[in-house]
Amino acid sequence: MYIDREKLVEKINSAVSGSPVTILIGARQVGKTTLLKNLDHLKPSVYFIGQDPEVAAIFQKLSTAESFLKKNLNSELNGFLLLDEFQFIDNISTILKLLTDSNPGLRVICSGSSSLDIIQKVEESLAGRVRIIDTYSLSFAEYLKFQNEELYNLYLKYDVDTLDEVVDPKIKLLFNDYLVYGGMPKAALNHNPTEKIQILDDIYKTYLLRDVRSYVRNEDSVGFNKLLILLASQIGNMINVNELANSSGLNYRKCEEYIYLLEQMFIIKLVEPYFTNKRKVITKMKKVYFTEIGLRNVILGNFNPIDNRIDNGSLFENFVFLELIRILPSYTKIYFYRTKDGSEIDFVIDDMKNKYAVETKFKVLHRSVSLKSFKGFGEIENVSKTFLINRNFNSDNETKLMQGYLTDKIMFD
Repeated sequence: MYIDREKLVEKINSAVSGSPVTILIGARQVGKTTLLKNLDHLKPSVYFIGQDPEVAAIFQKLSTAESFLKKNLNSELNGFLLLDEFQFIDNISTILKLLTDSNPGLRVICSGSSSLDIIQKVEESLAGRVRIIDTYSLSFAEYLKFQNEELYNLYLKYDVDTLDEVVDPKIKLLFNDYLVYGGMPKAALNHNPTEKIQILDDIYKTYLLRDVRSYVRNEDSVGFNKLLILLASQIGNMINVNELANSSGLNYRKCEEYIYLLEQMFIIKLVEPYFTNKRKVITKMKKVYFTEIGLRNVILGNFNPIDNRIDNGSLFENFVFLELIRILPSYTKIYFYRTKDGSEIDFVIDDMKNKYAVETKFKVLHRSVSLKSFKGFGEIENVSKTFLINRNFNSDNETKLMQGYLTDKIMFD
C-alpha cells in the first residue's frame, strides 16, 4: 500500500530541477524504497537495486552503464535513473559524475541507509552536482494520513493559530499514540497497538541491530547494548561521554566511536550548544535525540500511554525536534542554549538570516506565560521570534504559544 508523502516528494522535485544527482539518505525502513518506486510523475524512469550483484557489476564502467541505460531507459539517456541502496556499488559516485556530465538530460535519484561512507565519497566526487535529502520516518501529519485520511484532510485545514477546542478529539488521541509508537510506516498502517509493538520490535532486531552490529566488535556487544539503552533513557539531555563509558563498560574512545556510528546510521541526532560567551554557557556536552520515537521505546521496552509516563516531557521534546528538522531547510542549524546559572532554551534555530528560540512544555496551560530564559537570551541575541510549544494553549503575544500537534505548521518568516 502506497500513501503519498507530499512534502518529501516536493523536496525531491525541487532537487531534481536543480541538481543532476539527488540522494535520499536515512535509516532503514523509513520508506525510502517505497517512495523511490512510486515516483510515477518522473518519467521516463528505470529502477534498480544496488544490492543486486548484477546491477553493481553494470555500474563499474561508464561505457557499460551507458549501454545498459540506453536499452532500459532510452537511447538519448533523457529521464530518471532510480538507484536504491546505491552505497553497495563500488566507486558509484565517480560513475554517476561521469554519467551525468556526459548526459545532461539524465537525472539520478539514489537512496542509502548509512552516511558512514556515502557523504565523504559524494562530496569528493559529486561536488556541486548533488542534493542530499535527509529522510526520516513519518511526521505526525503523515502519520495521520496513514491512519485516517479524513482526519488528515481536516488537519490540513488547521493553521498555526487554530485553538485547541476546535481540533477534532480523534486527532489529539492519535497524537498521543504517535508520541508512544512513532512514525515508522509499517507500524503506522496498523491500528492494533500489540501489532505495532511487534512490527517495531521486528524492525529493531532485523534491521537496526543487524546493520549496526556489523560495525561493533563481538567483545563490545554487551557494552554497546548498554550504551544504546543509556542514550535512549537520556533523550533531550546533555550526554557525558565519560559517564556513558563508565556505565556501559566501554572505554572512552570506543564509546565515542559508537555514538558517532549511531548518528551516522540515523539512529540518533546530536545537538550542539549555542554560545556567544564561553564563560557563561555550557559548551562541551551535546544533547541527544532519537530519530524515531517508536524504536527508542522498543529499546527501553516501554509502551505505556503518554500520560502515564515519567518521560513524557522528554518524548514531547524529542517529537518537536524531529518535526523541526523535517520542515527546516538543510542549511538551518539547530542548537540548544544552557548557561551555568541554569537558564536554558530547548532549541535555538539559526537560518543564516534570523534566530528563533523554541521551548517545549508537556503541560496543559490555561493562560499565556512568559519565560525568563527567552528574555535573558533576547538581551544578548537579536531573536526574531520565540515559541512555546505545549499541549493545548494557543495565543500570540510576545511569545507564540501553540500546541505540539501543530508543530509542522510553525511559521518562522
